[in-house]
Amino acid sequence: MTTEKYPATAAVYIDPLTDFGFKRIFGTEPNKELLIAFLNSIFNGRKQITELSFSKTEYKGDTANAGGAVFDLLCTGGNGERFIIEVQRSNQKNFKERALFYTSRLISDLAPKGKRGLWSYALPEVYLIALLENAAIGDNAEGPVVHDVGLYNVGSETPFYDKLGYIYIELRKFVKNETKLKTDLEKWLYVLKNLGQMKKMPVFLLKTIFQRLFQIAEYSNLTKEEKMLYDKSLKHKWDNANVLSFAREEGIRIGEQKGREERNFEFVMNLLTSTDFEISKIAALAQVTVAYVKQVKARIR
Repeated sequence: MTTEKYPATAAVYIDPLTDFGFKRIFGTEPNKELLIAFLNSIFNGRKQITELSFSKTEYKGDTANAGGAVFDLLCTGGNGERFIIEVQRSNQKNFKERALFYTSRLISDLAPKGKRGLWSYALPEVYLIALLENAAIGDNAEGPVVHDVGLYNVGSETPFYDKLGYIYIELRKFVKNETKLKTDLEKWLYVLKNLGQMKKMPVFLLKTIFQRLFQIAEYSNLTKEEKMLYDKSLKHKWDNANVLSFAREEGIRIGEQKGREERNFEFVMNLLTSTDFEISKIAALAQVTVAYVKQVKARIR
């Protein structure tokens, strides 16, 4: 098992993709200008967000048996839009289904408990934005970094319903260096991926909103209690990374072992069926045991 070394907690800036780092930078009322700027870079003019208020992140079911939902961040825009912001660090089974459940749970909770006929199903816009650190939304390793998903008529680009959207950002696919960055979104993604390893603020980010980001993310500005929480959050992230690394290596090892076994079986079977070699000679040629050759011979029969 490969064991990753924990990064030094004496880093200049906190990692924004840890639980603590993400909520400190984007999830507090004094810092909401950062989240507004980040969301506006994602929507790129399609929407212009000028105000946000943070909402509760836990939605319980209407009954004891009904499923609830806990979001990383939930915000309400100036026009009543709802934004669910999630960070997904690794592939998770049924992640798309979970996103659908989250938005459905939020929408159903917006309905009044009584007099729904007077309400007339006047739904606000609802968006789920998912930052995928080491996860993927599809199997195409060469696909786009940003997946903008909505409800459209089949076979056309005409939206069927434009008040529900899912935006998935695959950070592992974002590999541009600082000389290739053009849009504000690309700068945000570069910062999200690299802030925890930076020693100082790059010149190309000398913009008020990024200056504010770097100030908030400075490790030395944390209180003693905040440093303890961050260090715990960072350790948790790296523990998970080690588990995933081990699982990946184990999967590769098992796959290679299976491949060798299949190749050995075919080689021995071909020798048994196409030659009159003795079992001991076949075992020597295939570099397997005599017992293994006998097993293959029995299976052929």
